[in-house]
Amino acid sequence: MSEESRRRRVVLVTGLSGAGKASVLRALEDLGFEAIDNPPLRLMDHLLAPDPTGGPLAIGLDARQPSFDATAAEVLVEGLRARPDLDLSLVFLIAEDEVLLRRYTETRRRHPLAPQGRVADGIARERVLLASLGAIADVVVDTSTLAPADLRAIVEAQYGLSNRTAMTIGVVSFSYARGLPREADLVFDVRFLRNPHYVHGLRPLTGLDAAVDAYVAEDADFGTFWGRMTGLIDALLPRYVREGKKYLTIGFGCTGGRHRSVAVAERMAAHLTQAGWRTTVVHRELWRAPEEAKAATAPGSSGPPAEPR
Repeated sequence: MSEESRRRRVVLVTGLSGAGKASVLRALEDLGFEAIDNPPLRLMDHLLAPDPTGGPLAIGLDARQPSFDATAAEVLVEGLRARPDLDLSLVFLIAEDEVLLRRYTETRRRHPLAPQGRVADGIARERVLLASLGAIADVVVDTSTLAPADLRAIVEAQYGLSNRTAMTIGVVSFSYARGLPREADLVFDVRFLRNPHYVHGLRPLTGLDAAVDAYVAEDADFGTFWGRMTGLIDALLPRYVREGKKYLTIGFGCTGGRHRSVAVAERMAAHLTQAGWRTTVVHRELWRAPEEAKAATAPGSSGPPAEPR
């Protein structure tokens, strides 16, 4: 048994209230982690006392505890990272203010940092309070536009109990109209490719359909782009592994996030899988119906429905 496999896996989950901590903890629990939500910081040493037989543990930390101290939490994380018996990872969840406000409105919850005041004030206070933890996080996930299944896929790819050594690669397609995926390490803009949106028979389809994929691949410049891009990525990935990176996200963006970016992301995922990499794919915009996607990119849109908590 390797030294790494003997270390106890511990995932600390924190971030903004309403950004999805409970969803991540449930996903980790389904992966075999014992989940504990928001214990007082003073009990952490007891929970993580050296235990050679201890199973993987997921612990949620947030500002709901009146005694919560972000500086103390940061010191705690750094101390746990230094322990040779633990394999520690800190997950920090964020979301845009308007998304958090909508989630609180739809669930009729009060913000823990503004129980008698405005939710917006609580969100602002929490962003400041938790900023130092976000700065030292191993994984930052913006859940603003993620469907529940996509958030679960990210957690499973990162923390599935078989994923202990080799790097996992996440491939995400997205719409530039809705902004860059904040978790992306590498981003490629594929808006230069010809757009299936303007082909009557292709517009209602997506990049998952063979006809759209073929149309994109038949662009005169696609072959050159593909060869150079895959050559670059194939050269970079082993270097990331040597640097100890456990999860890498590659983003592909187009105008609407339904045609070109999806087709290229699918091709990249297949290329990486064939090369032996563990790969997961998220199409950020495809969970919407076409009409919803069009409305969501229009000025004044209220964005996606409340997800997740």
